[in-house]
Amino acid sequence: MIPLLLMLAAADAPARTPVEAERAFAADAKTIGQWTAFRKWSTDDAVMFVPQPTKAHEFLKDRNDPPKAIDWWPTASYISCDGKQAVNTGGWRRPDGSVGFFSTVWQRQRDRSWKWTVDGGDGLTKSRDRSEPKVVRASCRGIQQVIPLSQPSNQGGSPDRTLFWRYEVKPDGARQFQAFLWNGSTFDPVIDDTIAAPAK
Repeated sequence: MIPLLLMLAAADAPARTPVEAERAFAADAKTIGQWTAFRKWSTDDAVMFVPQPTKAHEFLKDRNDPPKAIDWWPTASYISCDGKQAVNTGGWRRPDGSVGFFSTVWQRQRDRSWKWTVDGGDGLTKSRDRSEPKVVRASCRGIQQVIPLSQPSNQGGSPDRTLFWRYEVKPDGARQFQAFLWNGSTFDPVIDDTIAAPAK
């Protein structure tokens, strides 16, 4: 039998992978409240789209948790060679039955925990599967050949430059989010989300 103190210590341990972090984040949304969990799991400079890019903590500051949280799950996780940044994508279902997808950028913190820094998504007509997520790590070969990225506010990447992401938002709120993973000789596009402008 596992001693209670060891069980509690394991429960408080930082998530080891971005997939574990995503699942713990989704579980927290159901237990401590949706927006409370969003605040807890985000970096200080995290960005959401409402539909224009907005500082998450400013948007969520006075927002009450809904009575029932949205449910979501990862279907794929793309991780940099150095393991310091990842982009997860997956599906969600609202309490009213509507479904959609998300893509979230995760950063490894100094204490080895994970926090999200960019989050977005859109609705779908058919739900994504809940199968075990695909996990792909960037190649560590040829890193010295990777061109350093400029860092405007609408893009970012891992410190070793083997994963990078960017978004573009039009004045009407339509946007595109893309992520790319280094394969040893070039970047593979791994996520390409196109989100329509919100209905008026």
